[in-house]
Amino acid sequence: MKIGDLARATGVSVRLLRYYEEQGLLVSSRTDGGHRHYDEGALTTVTRIRTLLAAGLPTRVIRDLMPCFLGEGPELDTCVLEHLQTHLRELDTRIADLQQARTSLGDLLDASSRASRAEVSPG
Repeated sequence: MKIGDLARATGVSVRLLRYYEEQGLLVSSRTDGGHRHYDEGALTTVTRIRTLLAAGLPTRVIRDLMPCFLGEGPELDTCVLEHLQTHLRELDTRIADLQQARTSLGDLLDASSRASRAEVSPG
């Protein structure tokens, strides 16, 4: 299938498909005219890439995980589960840090609003 057909079938832009190929995530062959051609497995590959990107994994990690898929679904071999669990813990830490920053910012806004109201209140 041509790159435009793959883009339409997956909802992923041609530009992103080229990027995935540059990153070693997606493979194409070339026609005599130099056009990219993808086999039917490319649909599954792009879906898997999108799933892993949605999970917050960088393309360098995704490249390593691509051979670890089981069957046609999104399931990965157990040998990569520890890596995924580490990534999940890192996300949890970042979320906790962001929640703390949000709380601190909210407290600062509240205190600043109270101070502004006190300055303009006759008193």
